[in-house]
Amino acid sequence: MKNYALLEHTADIAVRVRAGDLKDLFGNTALAMFDIIAGKIKEKSAKKVKIKVRQKADTLDELFVNWLNELLFLSATKELVFSDFKINKLTEKSLEATLAGESVKNYKIHTEIKAATYHQLKIEKSAKGWLGEVIFDV
Repeated sequence: MKNYALLEHTADIAVRVRAGDLKDLFGNTALAMFDIIAGKIKEKSAKKVKIKVRQKADTLDELFVNWLNELLFLSATKELVFSDFKINKLTEKSLEATLAGESVKNYKIHTEIKAATYHQLKIEKSAKGWLGEVIFDV
């Protein structure tokens, strides 16, 4: 079940993500981003590559955008599509996570996302959990 919805946007791709807690918001948004980028074409279990990520920022918004852009960078440079995001530690200014991904050869690329942007970025906590909205530059 998807924890996100695509939003209408004139030139780029926007998503709205819901989660019970902040860790899930970061993970679910990463999943949404990679769902947009690629779809798996080989169903056989492929070797997963694990990578540890650390991020620091001055604000939660900056941390969120940095996280997504770091994933895009790692995906491009290591030729991996990530599908598992374990957020080990998260504060409003730092993050530690373990990613698992497979070779891009096991996927069909649908859309190239250049970057996550700050334009109309929204991260909100409510009684029902967390809501995030982000626009991806394509």
